[in-house]
Amino acid sequence: MKAVTWHGRRDVRVDTVPDPKIEQPTDVIVEVTSTGICGSDLHLYEILGPFLDEGDILGHEPMGTVADVGADVTEVKTGDRVVVPFNVCCGTCFMCNQGLQSQCETTQVHEMGSGGALFGYTKLYGQIPGGQAEYLRVPFGNTLPIKVPGGPPDDRFVYLSDVLPTAWQAVAYADVPPGGSLAVLGLGPIGDMCTRIAQHRGIETVIGIDLVPERLRRAQAHEVKTVDLCSHGKDLAELVRELTAGRGPDAVIDAVGMEAHGSPIGKIAHRLTSLLPDDLAARLMTTAGIDRLAALHTAIHLVRRGGTISLSGVYGGVASPMPLLTMFDKQIQLQMGQANVHRWVPDILPLLADDDPLGTEDFATHRLPLDAAPEAYATFQHKRDGMVKALLQPRAN
Repeated sequence: MKAVTWHGRRDVRVDTVPDPKIEQPTDVIVEVTSTGICGSDLHLYEILGPFLDEGDILGHEPMGTVADVGADVTEVKTGDRVVVPFNVCCGTCFMCNQGLQSQCETTQVHEMGSGGALFGYTKLYGQIPGGQAEYLRVPFGNTLPIKVPGGPPDDRFVYLSDVLPTAWQAVAYADVPPGGSLAVLGLGPIGDMCTRIAQHRGIETVIGIDLVPERLRRAQAHEVKTVDLCSHGKDLAELVRELTAGRGPDAVIDAVGMEAHGSPIGKIAHRLTSLLPDDLAARLMTTAGIDRLAALHTAIHLVRRGGTISLSGVYGGVASPMPLLTMFDKQIQLQMGQANVHRWVPDILPLLADDDPLGTEDFATHRLPLDAAPEAYATFQHKRDGMVKALLQPRAN
């Protein structure tokens, strides 16, 4: 089969690799029809190479049809249409039963001190082959795949793999009070969807902040109040306070994460680390790694006293400095973590079967064949061609 594979920093290729096979009686093989490129895939493209091996298959946002099932699989059958969550979770352990599928006790990567395994996401999270491929082996076939109906296009459902539950959790964790306000830093796929979900859930004031013109216009088309960082970088806090009764938003979602603009020290650290041999770089990143923290520091500065910051952007530094004095003084609540996909599916799935209030069918800006993945990664990394969300389509659907 064809699959998107990692070969080094900013070097992904489409290779021919062995087809996945049933390895356990509860495995399922999914023929992938659509699979997304995620903002966190860019961390693999740019930063997290020390935790990858050449040839690793990337991707964690797939859906498709069941092509084969193990002997003990009873909940899905060949031909069923399914979405595959990015969490590799058993669905039956203590953590899964608490709605914390990202902390699944069955798949926790103990040697790395990490939570539950993820598809296509480095040794830190199990090094499990990902879904930017023609076929994907999915464990826990009775509990992990999400069955979806036929009829509507893949675009209606594929975001259940990551974008929708990640954004839904970010808004839920923001815990905006009735009549309150929410600022979203970063209007990439997650941030943009956060603004849509916030509006759907009745949050009265939703402010989107970014510096890419196409992303700002996209949010404006959904009646989000937007702030252009290129024009208002220096007076951002003052402008946002003017929009929020003078005190700042009740909550801020950081949908940017570790590669924020305006973090020169973190950027230099990332670049220097990328020049080291992989073994040394991995040891450094797991003992002294720091992130580019401009977005998080901006969130801390913007949020009102007693407000909440919800982190959906991925951070990976173990030694990232935090302004704890300010956070303590402002009495900030902090919520974060990998999205727990199955926790939010009952809330989201009904919205995908009616009039599409979240606008999933036109959410992708680019739909490309799998062979175009290398160019798509580069375009997404450099925010060119208006790309906000790309779907790769190994098979027509």
